Amino acid sequence: METAALFSLKGKSIIVTGGTGVLGKAFIEAIAQAAGQIGILGRNKTVAEERAHAIESSGGKAIPLIADVLSEEQLTNCKEKMIKTFGKIDGLVNAAGGNVPEAVLQPGDDIFSMSIDGMKKAMDLNLWGTVLPTLIFGKAIAENGKGSIVNISSVSVPRTLTKVLGYSMGKSAVESFNKWMAVELANRYGDKIRMNALVPGFFLTEQNRTLLTNQDGSYTSRGEAVIKQTPFKRFGNPNELGGVLVWLLSDASKFVTGTTTTVDGGFNAFSGV
Repeated sequence: METAALFSLKGKSIIVTGGTGVLGKAFIEAIAQAAGQIGILGRNKTVAEERAHAIESSGGKAIPLIADVLSEEQLTNCKEKMIKTFGKIDGLVNAAGGNVPEAVLQPGDDIFSMSIDGMKKAMDLNLWGTVLPTLIFGKAIAENGKGSIVNISSVSVPRTLTKVLGYSMGKSAVESFNKWMAVELANRYGDKIRMNALVPGFFLTEQNRTLLTNQDGSYTSRGEAVIKQTPFKRFGNPNELGGVLVWLLSDASKFVTGTTTTVDGGFNAFSGV
């Protein structure tokens, strides 16, 4: 098979949870450029519809799927709509996640009085918001006979990031799930269904923007610390994640499963010295 064909997503129907977010937008655009058919899943109906319309207007194929990733009923309805529209599901990108304000622990806060409810909320969103869509859409992928699932992890797993304990624990659990599920899928379906994780470095999103930048666009002290730790000395652009995502979803990575691929401008590699 020619290299270009290996990376093509033509004929593949892929759901992107968190498709109404900043990184989700980059993901759906990358899939559309690779000729994939997309289900844009998120809670924001207006944004999902706008993004689906934009892809359709450019000659692609996309539908909005309105759901909370923690609602089994809503996800099941989306699965049925996806199959009714495209006939099958070939891939899933678990991009829903992020931090929540209640789970942020400031330096001056009493560490022994942290919000357990806030931590649980962050963990639920990141962990169960990955597991539940995998179980519901993954079953459809298995019924289709083959496919690829991509989870979104974080540099907060190998590196300790202050303030965001709940988020970090949730993403650590996602990586554990990523390896476990990849092995179990292989045991049951051979090389037909794969699971891998994409690890973004620091990209400005709605969840972290106020932590990393001021209203005038300048860096906060935390943002400056991130840039100092990043050899490329900048934040990533969301579209710089597209190449790895398409690779993981396509036949070009057909012998890859249970792995994590990091796109972070060298953040994790740098010791700081």
